[in-house]
Amino acid sequence: MTGTPCPDFTLPGTAGADFQLSSSRKPLVIYFYPKDNTPGCTNESMAFRDLHPEFAALDAEVVGISRDSLKSHHNFKAKLELPFELLSDAEETACNLFGVIKMKNMYGKQVRGIERSTFVIDAAGKVSREWRGVKVPGHAEEVLAYVKTLK
Repeated sequence: MTGTPCPDFTLPGTAGADFQLSSSRKPLVIYFYPKDNTPGCTNESMAFRDLHPEFAALDAEVVGISRDSLKSHHNFKAKLELPFELLSDAEETACNLFGVIKMKNMYGKQVRGIERSTFVIDAAGKVSREWRGVKVPGHAEEVLAYVKTLK
């Protein structure tokens, strides 16, 4: 996907209105995560939260996407005091566009789920960088370091 125009999508978000990718005219960090209120997803969201002022100073927007409901997202966002929007992809629209749905092993069973992945979309709407199979420690810092190179 890197270097290609990002496919457009519209998803309901915690800001109370639909989020449309094509309306964003600044660098955008999209992180896909499996589930609200799970340890890895909580740590990842808090890392992006803690670095949010630095992303904002670079005029970069951050959004998190999972298949959870808006109600779940609102609770998760409030609990962690996240300063950015969470988008609900219950129909897997964006998940399919970005190819992040994978078969995963959970407690010895095969389950379909989101592979933790992050994408940076540049101001021109192209996929500038992607990370798949993300390990949480140090990831938000790595994304921030990359966004700094876009200036």
